[in-house]
Amino acid sequence: MSIQWFPGHMNAARKKAAETMEATDLVIEVLDARIPQASCNPMVEELRLFRQRPCLKILNKSDLADPAATQAWLAFYNSQKNVHAVALSCKKPSDVLKIPALCLQQAPHRGVPTKPLRMMIMGIPNVGKSTLMNALLKRRVAKVGDEPAVTKVQQRLYLNKNMILTDTPGMLWPKIAHPTDGLMLAASHAIGVNALMEDEVAIFLAEILLQRYPQLLAQRYGLQIEGTDAVGVVEGVAQRRGFRLKGGDWDFEKAAHILLQDYRTGALGRISLETPDSRTALLDSYVPPVLLGLSKQIMESIDVDEAPE
Repeated sequence: MSIQWFPGHMNAARKKAAETMEATDLVIEVLDARIPQASCNPMVEELRLFRQRPCLKILNKSDLADPAATQAWLAFYNSQKNVHAVALSCKKPSDVLKIPALCLQQAPHRGVPTKPLRMMIMGIPNVGKSTLMNALLKRRVAKVGDEPAVTKVQQRLYLNKNMILTDTPGMLWPKIAHPTDGLMLAASHAIGVNALMEDEVAIFLAEILLQRYPQLLAQRYGLQIEGTDAVGVVEGVAQRRGFRLKGGDWDFEKAAHILLQDYRTGALGRISLETPDSRTALLDSYVPPVLLGLSKQIMESIDVDEAPE
């Protein structure tokens, strides 16, 4: 199954982000620590590299991710030029307090009243940008919800007299090239429910869990894992929870929903759906399309002579 989701407001948000990047010193990109690269919007990367802006990559929801996988991702990102990566939970005030100092380290030429540090928070839907914004400002300035694409317009706010934040809507990209990326995004609740079938996403999730975290499935649902396939996992959840339809058949759809919810909330345990090694294997087997990311019209509309102050 190939999942695609690019509502109209995201196209408008993409164009606005290209304009705002010109007056931005630092990009704060919020990623899902369970799927860091699958949740990394290639349009954000193209925009910031085009403008030569440094990036602070925040691997949010790290409390839900596999610690070993997260450490591997931090090493991967921190080896890149003009990138600093940190793993945290935006729901923990002590974690969020570290961010302003990290931002100033990335842009030492800014951060005084005459030249405030201008930061743009970017990321895919439902990854925690609004939660981060509210925590940084210590007040509710952005709407937070458990559904993708809650924020639909940019907001520009002062963190203090030396730092300015621009919050942007969650953006996906017009064409998700790797089908597994779409499935990982859907499993992690970054895709609108109308663009997916939960039972198919749950089967995909169950396949990964069988390969990497079979013990967590056994502990959570009391399943006999040996000899079980992905469909059998979802059916097993239905049986163990007593989910039946009126005719007596097992309620596969309800069981699929529960499996996804248990993964999303961390009830299953700390799980990462990808690692740098699995990403490399995916890319090695992939033939890229001719064009990816920003449209030619948008790239041509950006003044290439603009450089960071």
